[in-house]
Amino acid sequence: MDTVALARRGGVVRAFAEALLEGGTTLLQYRHKGEFTRAVFKEMEGIAHLCTLAGARLVVNDRADLAALLNAGVHLGQQDLTPAQARRILGARLVGYSTHNEAQFTAAETEGVDYLAFGPVFRTASKENPDPVVGLEMLARLRPLSRKPLVAIGGITRETAPAVWRAGADSVAVIGDLLTAELSKQSIRKRIEEWNQLSR
Repeated sequence: MDTVALARRGGVVRAFAEALLEGGTTLLQYRHKGEFTRAVFKEMEGIAHLCTLAGARLVVNDRADLAALLNAGVHLGQQDLTPAQARRILGARLVGYSTHNEAQFTAAETEGVDYLAFGPVFRTASKENPDPVVGLEMLARLRPLSRKPLVAIGGITRETAPAVWRAGADSVAVIGDLLTAELSKQSIRKRIEEWNQLSR
């Protein structure tokens, strides 16, 4: 749930979260790359409450301190706190970590994270300065090097997801393919239901 991408399309974050959760989402990331103001945190609290009611897990990007306040997990990038530092704040809560090449992927195996993300598998529009595309071949080659759950990231759609799973990913992170043309609650719920059917 990328707040910048939603803002560009005129989408309302809370309504988007409600639609995803009603459609069966069990793990939702609140991805905010702007300033974490009080208003943003209030919005995050509302999303956390919705996740609790739906029995879903919430992950916050970058900010282990805010994740702790929300009883949420955190997803870390290469420039954020180290997983060990985040773990000191979050304890046993979920900690994920993005990797973008073979060196980062192999080094992360010894980090105390719950899952690894790897990509971008395909070209992505959700980052201003994306890392180089890694492709399915590298994903498949590196998969045996880690026992941790592996989340593929970057430009994944309903059409490409089956190939990503066949390459060894346990899960996929999706932004763009959830942004339906009209961004209505009904269309978003239908889209996530399509994803859930695809992943069964």
